[in-house]
Amino acid sequence: MSRKLIITPKTRVLDLIEEYPQLEETLISYVPAFKKLRNPVLRKTVARVATLQQAASIANIKVEILVNRLRDEVGQDLVSGDQAESKYNTVRPGWFSEELIVEKLDAGKMLAAGEHPVGQVIADLNKMDKGNIYELKAPFLPAPLIDKATSIGAMHWVRKEGEESYYIYFYKE
Repeated sequence: MSRKLIITPKTRVLDLIEEYPQLEETLISYVPAFKKLRNPVLRKTVARVATLQQAASIANIKVEILVNRLRDEVGQDLVSGDQAESKYNTVRPGWFSEELIVEKLDAGKMLAAGEHPVGQVIADLNKMDKGNIYELKAPFLPAPLIDKATSIGAMHWVRKEGEESYYIYFYKE
């Protein structure tokens, strides 16, 4: 059987595990937060939008390491190491103040209900006044959502509390 999907940093996680189901365990070993992908609801929401580049950011490893490990397991040529990694701000920024938080959302509840929080968060950020902060709580680093919010001009700060608790603060200047 000839495989057509070439594994790159831009490969979506769902495409990867549908094309190469045997790579699911390897991916989970690198990105333990992805063990939730065994849940069909999360598989349909998170895996559909998350890329391997974002998965590497979640795991705090270079994307080349993850991509090359997956490529090696399916017999694809390895890639050289000049691929750009996504970076997420984990240092408390000067703009952060608890008093500026005007809205909060728990993405875990939405995901458990089979809903994806990206649309809600982006709509909320678009309505939010400049100088305010939006707090998002999530059971894993929502890399695609952070990327989308950044693309509309929101600054962010990621604060991790334990293995399955992330707080992401979005700020509009």
